[in-house]
Amino acid sequence: MLWERYVFRRGNEVHELWDGLFGSRNLRLLYIGGRGFDVRTQAAMRELVTSLQTAGRNLTFAKLLLVSFSDYELSADLRELTENNAAALKALFGPLGDSQEITIGSSSNGEEEVSASVALTVGLKQVLDLANNYTDIILDVSSLPRVGYLAILTGLLDTLVPNKSLSTDGGSALQANNINLQVLVAEDANLDGNILAEDPSNDLVVVPGYSGIMHAESVKEWPVVWFPILGENRVSQLQKIMTLAQIPASAEICPVLPHPSRNPRRADDLLVEYTEPLFKSRRTPTTNILHVNESQPFEAYRQLLEAMQRYQISLQILGGCRLLVTPLSSKLITLGAGLACFEMKTANLEAGYGVTIPYAEPKRYVANVNELVNSRPELASLLLTGEAYA
Repeated sequence: MLWERYVFRRGNEVHELWDGLFGSRNLRLLYIGGRGFDVRTQAAMRELVTSLQTAGRNLTFAKLLLVSFSDYELSADLRELTENNAAALKALFGPLGDSQEITIGSSSNGEEEVSASVALTVGLKQVLDLANNYTDIILDVSSLPRVGYLAILTGLLDTLVPNKSLSTDGGSALQANNINLQVLVAEDANLDGNILAEDPSNDLVVVPGYSGIMHAESVKEWPVVWFPILGENRVSQLQKIMTLAQIPASAEICPVLPHPSRNPRRADDLLVEYTEPLFKSRRTPTTNILHVNESQPFEAYRQLLEAMQRYQISLQILGGCRLLVTPLSSKLITLGAGLACFEMKTANLEAGYGVTIPYAEPKRYVANVNELVNSRPELASLLLTGEAYA
C-alpha cells in the first residue's frame, strides 16, 4: 500500500504542515487551480499566500496556472461569479508570481470539435508540460470539476511516481526526487451536495490513462465490478453512466456511501435517493455497500483499494476482472478514490485485471450564489509525494 503512512492535515494543522514543509528551502512553486465559479478556492489560496509571505520563505519562482472548462452552461450570475473569482485569484497570487490560463473543452482551441475524453487528454498534456522544474506543486481542487482534478491528480502522480514499487535503497517511491505534490481542498460537503449537476452528457468521458479495459476486445468477457461513489443529486448522472459504460446486468455493484458524516443521516438519505436505479432495478445486495469516512480521504483510499484487491484475487479463476470506479461524491472522498485507482492501475492487461474511471460530465451546473459566497469551508491538505516519504 503506497500511502500506508500518509500526511493529511485539516484546519490550523495545515499551517503547521507548511512550516515544516517549506522551511528554509529555495522554493519553485506551481499552483494549479480552477477558473470556476466556486469561490471557496480563494480561501485556500489566501491561507497559502499569507503563510508564505509572513514566514519570509525563500520563494525563487512561482506561477499560478488557472484551468477552465469551456463546455458548461452557466447562469448569468455564475458566469459573473466565475470572472470575479478569476480576477480575485490572480490578485491574491500577484505578490508571488505571474498567472497563466489553460482552457479545456471540445472546441476550446477553435478547431473541429473532439470528444470529451480527447479534449481532457489534450488539456492534461498542456498542464503536465508546464509542471516541470518545480520543487513544489500544489493542486487546489476547490474550483475544479471532478473529472478535471482527477485527471490532473493521476497525471501528476504518473509523472512523479512512474514506478510504484519500492526504490532500491529501501525508500518509498513516493519520495519522487523530493518534489512535493500537495492537494488543497476548501471542503464543505454540504455545499457540494447542494451544487446541482444537470443534463449529463451523452459523451462518456474516461480519465486519461484509465481507458484500456473500456475498449480492449480481449477483456470483454471479464466480469465487471462497479464502485459508484454516491453523492446527492447525481441519480441522472449515474443512470447515464450505467448506459454509456454498458454496465452489464451481471455486474457486481458495490455502492460507496459516506459514513461517518457530519450529517449522521447522509448515508441513509443517499440509500433512499438511489433505491430505484441500484437496489430495485439492479437488485444490488445491501451487503455490498462500502462505508467510508466523509472527512478522511486516506480511509476512503484504503477501503476502496482493499475492496478492489479482494475482487482482483477472487476473480482470477475467471481469467480476470474489470474494475470500474465512478466518483459522484464530495471532494475528499473523490480524492481518496483517485489515489486507489492510481495504485491499482497496471501498465497492461497481462496482470489479469484493469481499472477505469468512467464519467458522464454534466452540461450544466446550478448553484446558489449566496451559499457559495457565504460558505465557511475547512481547509485540508494532502501531501502525496516528497521528502516526507523518504
